[in-house]
Amino acid sequence: MESLSRKKSLRVAGSQAVAGRNRWAVILAGGDGTRLQSLTRTIAGDERPKQFCALLGGRTLLDETRHRVATSVAEDQTFLLVTKTHERFYKESLASSSDRLLVQPENKGTAPAIIYALTRLAWKAPDAIVALFPSDHYFGNDEAFMWHVETAFSAAQTRRETVILLGISPESPEVEYGWIEPQSMILGSISGAISRVRRFWEKPSASLAKELMNRGCLWNSFVMVGRVGAFLKMARRALPELCDYFAAIVPSFETPVEPAQLRELYSWIPPSNFSHDVLALRPADLAVIRVDEVGWSDLGEPSRVLTTLARFGLQSQWAAS
Repeated sequence: MESLSRKKSLRVAGSQAVAGRNRWAVILAGGDGTRLQSLTRTIAGDERPKQFCALLGGRTLLDETRHRVATSVAEDQTFLLVTKTHERFYKESLASSSDRLLVQPENKGTAPAIIYALTRLAWKAPDAIVALFPSDHYFGNDEAFMWHVETAFSAAQTRRETVILLGISPESPEVEYGWIEPQSMILGSISGAISRVRRFWEKPSASLAKELMNRGCLWNSFVMVGRVGAFLKMARRALPELCDYFAAIVPSFETPVEPAQLRELYSWIPPSNFSHDVLALRPADLAVIRVDEVGWSDLGEPSRVLTTLARFGLQSQWAAS
């Protein structure tokens, strides 16, 4: 009998073959990481955001994410979304990826960042199926997590109008995470099962978090997979004006005037959050895959970094000293 890992490997290979050149990724690396700056300043001696810092080993969190994503998506079809104000932290390390950098002039939140990346991708590859990955998360089991990403890619092949979220089975009633409440289904408690989304809960109280955990709700990993058209249709339903603003600068893409067009646009658009201003408003456009036992953390606070180091027995020079 074939082992489970071999079956998963064969499934991954088959899924990648079917996806062909339509499979893309966007790694979101434009955040400021302000909540962790006290720790990153101690480690690196400067104000770099956490994605450009080696918190849990020899590689930065961004490099760890790139390595993880490369097992499923070709590097030449992976966009890296960064922010110009952080250039000194990524200029050297991402020099070989300059043709795949999407550079925001400043950080205006996740909604403009994602809509810019999706608009750029739709212009370049309108039939793309794309996965969005935060650059500053940790997974204790990369292989297991990417198997779930493969499941999402496969589902997006047939669910053409649906964006698929990866929801983490909670280990505690965490009050700092966003939660996803799935619709009820018979197989909803099984890892890899896909459910419709009922609603989102952002940073609940301690008592509500316990209730959500008991109801089978999931932590929102903010990893999402779907057709680029489905993403943009959902975003337009929630933030039509912002989508129009980015659509208006499409003629500048990959021309010398693109940076200037972006600077002007970012100088006056208000900050907005993709979870709060898009996902929470459009549950009907979403499905969620249950992800179990992958050792996930968003490393949003120093205590989580230290807990992750201890839990997985990771060696870090800064922690040792």
